[in-house]
Amino acid sequence: MRDVLPVLGRWYAAGAPFGLATVVGVSRSAPRDPGAAMAVGPDDEVVGSVSGGCVEGAVFELAREVVTDGEARLETFGYSDEDAFAVGLTCGGEITLLVRPVTPELDPAFGEFAASVEAGEPVTVATVTGGPARRGATLAVWPDRVAGGLGTEGLDVAVTADARGELALGATGLRHYGPEGQRREDAVEVFLQSFAPPPRMLVFGAIDYAASVARIGVFLGYRVTVCDARPVFATARRFPEEAEVVVEWPHRYLAGTDTDDRTVICVLTHDPKFDVPLLTEALRRPAAYIGAMGSRRTHEDRAARLREAGLTEAELSRLRSPVGLDLGARTPEEVAVSVAAEIVALRWGGSGAPLTATRGAVHPPRPPAGPAR
Repeated sequence: MRDVLPVLGRWYAAGAPFGLATVVGVSRSAPRDPGAAMAVGPDDEVVGSVSGGCVEGAVFELAREVVTDGEARLETFGYSDEDAFAVGLTCGGEITLLVRPVTPELDPAFGEFAASVEAGEPVTVATVTGGPARRGATLAVWPDRVAGGLGTEGLDVAVTADARGELALGATGLRHYGPEGQRREDAVEVFLQSFAPPPRMLVFGAIDYAASVARIGVFLGYRVTVCDARPVFATARRFPEEAEVVVEWPHRYLAGTDTDDRTVICVLTHDPKFDVPLLTEALRRPAAYIGAMGSRRTHEDRAARLREAGLTEAELSRLRSPVGLDLGARTPEEVAVSVAAEIVALRWGGSGAPLTATRGAVHPPRPPAGPAR
């Protein structure tokens, strides 16, 4: 959804109706996560994807139909031997889509919601997918305000409380309520989609490898910062224009910036005067991934220095060093792929093994709610 919102915001501002299909449920080897979106707008322009191509043709027709009749629909697509290559999922999974019309009259908060996401402001959008409430009704929830409505005051109050909780976690998924927001009833089904600011990638050491890691970090959707104490290397022209470049001692910069459980920290300096104070700070704060470049001998020396600095074995166990997966990488670009592969594998619990050597679903089952990435 995040990727297509700039286009949707322009359509909405121009008053052009469009059909929006959102993945609200998945099972087995589904190709896309909940929250993936596809929209059909003016002149049948299509943006986004809900299945990687398997069912887009059928969704295109559904999106046009909801714009014409003004009624939202809930549709499930799964594997079918008869029409798998027409409107089924060839991967064998199943996805449930909410397809709804979007206009200023039907969704008066959409423009404000889209602007907040584009500006990196946290917001959760709640959409009714089933039950006695109007299917497709939406409620946008910010930390300090709400806009829109789901039909009853009690339902709005209950969903607002849950939406703010999900926003703090960056989570997305289905929730169930009574018509007035009762917690122990499940008559009304609501899809909560949270848009937290993009996770951060902090790259320390402004070397050629850092430029490649920064580029792949931007590609993966991270807000990338490159930091180095040496101004001759920490220059904006050497890095992607989307990346922030900071000239500062790495440990000082890290001590003064916020990290959370989604933050990725890549230490590429492999110089003890930078590495030891930086990793001492990094390994004692929240982060999803902390990796350090260097040979195995460099790692052993670095670990000994970190122990001398007072780090415990539990703290050292968080360090991924040498950084990356064993891909046989040689060039800075190949090393960046290796680092990115390790980050993705750690995030989702992947083994890093070739798929030809594994069994089971290619896309592992996902829980009904979880961190939004």
